[in-house]
This record gives sequence, C-alpha cells and structure tokens, in this order.
Amino acid sequence: MATNNNITTWNLKEHIPEGVAEILAQVTTSNSTSTADPTNPAYPLAFFHILQTLKLQKRTGWLYNGITKDVAESISDHMHRMSLMALILKNPDIDRHKCMLISLVHDVAESLVGDITPYDEKIDKHEKHLRELAAIEYICNDIVSKYNEEAGQEILNRWLDYEEQRNLEAIYAKDLDKFEMLVQCFEYEKLYGGEKDLDQFYRCVDEITTDEVKGWLEGLLKERDLFFSQLRK
Repeated sequence: MATNNNITTWNLKEHIPEGVAEILAQVTTSNSTSTADPTNPAYPLAFFHILQTLKLQKRTGWLYNGITKDVAESISDHMHRMSLMALILKNPDIDRHKCMLISLVHDVAESLVGDITPYDEKIDKHEKHLRELAAIEYICNDIVSKYNEEAGQEILNRWLDYEEQRNLEAIYAKDLDKFEMLVQCFEYEKLYGGEKDLDQFYRCVDEITTDEVKGWLEGLLKERDLFFSQLRK
C-alpha cells in the first residue's frame, strides 16, 4: 500500500531515534550495492531500539487525567496485556494467535508517532492515520523486511487488519483495546481510592460488540459498582 503523503507538518525522519538513524546510516555506508544484506544484525537491532520507545512512552490519556508518570502505563504495557487477553479467548470461530498478533502490533506505529488521543485537537483522525501509516510502512518495509521480509509483511498486514477492521480477529482486537483500557481505568480508580474522576473513559462501553468481551465487561462493571458502593458506606 502506498502512503498518502498529504501530511501537514509532520516529518517522519525527524522522529527516528538518533541511535537508530546512526545504525542504519552505517549499514548504508558499508553496503556497496543497493540490495540490503539480510544477515546484517543492524536491521533487527534498529527495530528493537525503536520498540524501546514504546516501553518508555506513557499512555497520554492517563497523563491528561492526572495519573502520575510513576504509575501511568506505557504503550507496551497496554499491548502486552491486550495480547494475553486475546490468547485466552474461547470463541472457536477466531484464530486466537492471529488476534494476539494483531493486538501485539496495533500500536507499533506509535513508537515514532506518539500516542495521539482525541485531546489532540490539532490532529484529526485522518492526519493520525497518515502519520501512523507512514511510520508502520517505514518500520516494516525499510527495517524489518530488510532482515526478514516475511516478518516485515506480517507485521504490516496485522497492523492493517486492525486499522481497516479486515477480519473477525481485528474486530475482537478492537474490543480488547477498549476493554483493556477500562480494566486499567478501574485499577487506577482503586489505586486513587475513587478520588479520580475517570467516568469519561467508560463512554466506550457501548462500542464493545463481541459477546465474549461484553461478558468480561459486564463482570468488570459489576466489580466497579461494588467498589464504589462500598466507598459510599
């Protein structure tokens, strides 16, 4: 898929971590031909270093709502638990491992783009999509595929599955994305003794469509109601 370059002022190259740029520059300098050396460890190392940013970046929505950096989850934290949620799904009609892969890669583009939320009024959904598409294509085509083409294409395809909701596994992953956020939200409500107003995050409950995740959600909401009822005693 070709990237639409109609991105306002955002420049992908400016967001590549310095160490990654140096590694890839060395590969280009040492390579006398235009064909990448698939045995060169620089490509997987560059990918691994990019993933480090996902471990360090805190999820923006929590920071905007007063969750301190020392307890705010990272993007990697979110994807990790979401992936394990996918692994235990019981619906026989889905490929759990495919759903797990979709969950595992759905936010990888944020390693270069950052965690854009609805609070970012200057960046609409279309702009967000363009930036993330440019980032995931760069990561998959210019880095991962240079070392392992099959892996690069798989990451890109699973990302597109999620972005375009191309299959049932992606639909489940979308629900898990919301549900994992709600689980985390309740955990913050408990951590702060019910003093944080995080009700706005629960506006997405009606957007969860799959029966199994709806069942999990029902259990979570009952647990939350019990928690707040006990606080009021």
